[in-house]
Formats: sequence, structure tokens, C-alpha cells
Amino acid sequence: MLKMLITGSSGMVGRNIAEYNKSKKYKILTPSSNELNLLDKLSVDEYLQKNKPDIVIHCAGIVGGIQANIANPVKFLVENTQMGLNIIMGAKERGIKKFINLSSSCMYPREAINPLGEELILKGELEPTNEGYALAKITSTRLCEYINREDNSYAYKTVIPCNLYGKYDKFEPKHSHMLPAVIKKIHDAKESSQQSIDIWGDGEARREFMYAEDLADFIYYALENFENMPQNINVGLGHDYTINEYYKAIAEEIGYKGEFIHDLTKPVGMKQKRIDDTKLKEFGWRYKTSLKDGIEKIYNYYLQEVLNDK
Repeated sequence: MLKMLITGSSGMVGRNIAEYNKSKKYKILTPSSNELNLLDKLSVDEYLQKNKPDIVIHCAGIVGGIQANIANPVKFLVENTQMGLNIIMGAKERGIKKFINLSSSCMYPREAINPLGEELILKGELEPTNEGYALAKITSTRLCEYINREDNSYAYKTVIPCNLYGKYDKFEPKHSHMLPAVIKKIHDAKESSQQSIDIWGDGEARREFMYAEDLADFIYYALENFENMPQNINVGLGHDYTINEYYKAIAEEIGYKGEFIHDLTKPVGMKQKRIDDTKLKEFGWRYKTSLKDGIEKIYNYYLQEVLNDK
């Protein structure tokens, strides 16, 4: 049975991968940050030497929504870069041949024409609100390319997901991504009989969100078809929705009847960020969870797991 190391296994992406039904085909290593400190190269080297994984799935990272990125650009750049360099180079030095690097569609230029193809990396200026995070992800992505270019026996490949939501996401507004933040916001508004909710900007910016369990499904599909997987591959829906449409869909699921007020003084980030799924279709994989089903699943998770924990 192959050993698979998942970094960031307590986070939303890592945990969904570790708990997915196909994980039973592997011996899964899910170290805590105490066991594997990705910011310390010595800790990384010692862990890899001791545990000898056959495959590394690098999911760990400092993540957050637009507010967290704006407030902490140094942390988002430095720590994400250090983690990526330490685990990728550590794996190479230990002779580990298979590596999946989880990146982000925020690597694409802010002015790029949608849909965003994999060839657009470093073809233009980045979105300022999450530039530090994007630079760190670009560094890891390029490093995987360079390693493979120097020695193609090292299959170090990068998955570029669209925005994600799902079980184990964070629901605190200052630290969470858009969908869980909106779920909490609308749930709280309904509970307190709030008559209106504010939306940052005009709500016409478009975003593509995929259910995190679908990404886990992709990872196992990729491992089963690794030789045919492109060096860099977008993973998403291939279509998007406006921020207003997300608010409306969540309000319908929760049963909130109030109105939405647009705060035009707030930043909104990129106007659109939809991945080009041409390579994904050619690779033979498609997402499984619709927006309606995904919102129903994550709202039930919020009610049963998150609120009951408090």
C-alpha cells in the first residue's frame, strides 16, 4: 500500500482529501504542525526521512478571504513561500517521485480575459488585494515545473482549483472565504430578524466556487491517471455566478426574506475569475456537486457541526 503524505490535513482541503472514500487505498499520513513544521526545513527533512512517503499532496497554507489578505500581506507571502519551498525541495532531496502541489486561481493576472487558461501565469499584473498569496503560489508552481524539466522522473504537478467551500471551512468573517462568511451572515440576520444585509460592491463581480469534496475526488482521479495529467491543470466548474446570485441562493436555502444593500465603498477584488476547463475535460474529469446541493450540504454542516460545537 502506497504511503501518501497530506500537508495541511486539518484544513478544509486536506481534511476532505484525507477522509474521502478512496483514501482507503493508501496509507495516509496526516501530521499535525507539531509533528511536521513546514516553516522549518530541518523538521521537514527529518519527517520525510523517518516516514518515507511515496506521494506528497501539499495542501497546507495560510489562507483567508479578502480582509485577511489585505491585513496580513507579509505573512501570506513569506509563510506560504517558505512552506512550499521546504516541502517541495525536501521531497525532491528524499527522492520522492510523485508530488501534487495545490495552488490557486489567484495566480492569474487581474486583467486577464476569462476563462483563465493555465498558460496565463506571469502574463500580467496580479490582483493587489491578494498579491502576496499569489506570489507564493506562483513560486511553488514554477518550482515544480523546473524540477520536472531538469529530471522528468520527478512528476511534480500543480492543481489550480477555483474557489472552494465545504466541510471544515472557517465561518468567522475576518478569516473565512466568501461562501461560509455569507452563510454565517445570513443565518445570523435571520435569527436576529435583521431587515437588511450589506454586500461589498455592486455584487456583479463573478466567482466560481466548487464543493471541496469534488476536489478530493479529482485528487484521487489524478493519482489513478497521473502520467496523463498535465503539468498544471485548472480544476473547477468551468462556469461562474455573480456575488448577488450567491447571496440569493444562500438566502433561499436559509429562508431569509430581508433585502440586500450594496456598499459601494468596499473593495471587491477581481471582477471575474473563471477557470478555463479545456484541459480538465480532456483529462476526463467533471465536478459532481451543483451549487444548490453544495449550499444545502454546507448549511446543514454549519447547523449540525459548527453551531453545536459552540
